[in-house]
Amino acid sequence: MIDRTHITGLILAGGRGSRMGGVDKGLQNHHGVPLAMHALLRLGPQVGELMINANRNLGAYESMGVPVWPDALPDFAGPLAGFLAGLERCETPYLVTVPCDSPLFPDDLVARLAQGLVTHSADIAMAATLEDGKLQVQPVFCLMKAEVMESLVRFTQEGQRKIDKWTALHRVVEVPFDDAQAFANANTLAELQQLQGRG
Repeated sequence: MIDRTHITGLILAGGRGSRMGGVDKGLQNHHGVPLAMHALLRLGPQVGELMINANRNLGAYESMGVPVWPDALPDFAGPLAGFLAGLERCETPYLVTVPCDSPLFPDDLVARLAQGLVTHSADIAMAATLEDGKLQVQPVFCLMKAEVMESLVRFTQEGQRKIDKWTALHRVVEVPFDDAQAFANANTLAELQQLQGRG
């Protein structure tokens, strides 16, 4: 198994929040606490180090007590820009990413991703949920070896931005989780209100 102290956790809070009217999603309140703080509190016990990837309101994120790094790429380039920002600052052999807008992800997320990575000798482990009888990959819930940074630098320098095209270059394992609702996220204000009712 991978010791949790060898894993850095990265909260992805660098998006535009366009489907939520352009607000900074990680700072939206969920039961009186910013969404990003929920993610930090949930991920903290599962990893050795923590960081946040954010592109706006950096002071607000820094007040949460962990290092904050903006995208390594311009123009809100999506999750891979966050992955790259985290990998460039990661001082452990592994980096795990979670989005800021899914406050209910499993308490054993990292342990199960790590087990899948080791068992299958993979470079990247991604969570997957069973929805309508099909496995639905949750690519931003992702544990990766820090050494994949070189390939991500090359990939993004070529102007590529799609997660699945990049991960296809590596040995990937999809780790199934039974509770799809644990990965529910708030892309819109209505979805955020639904989450409020669930815990």
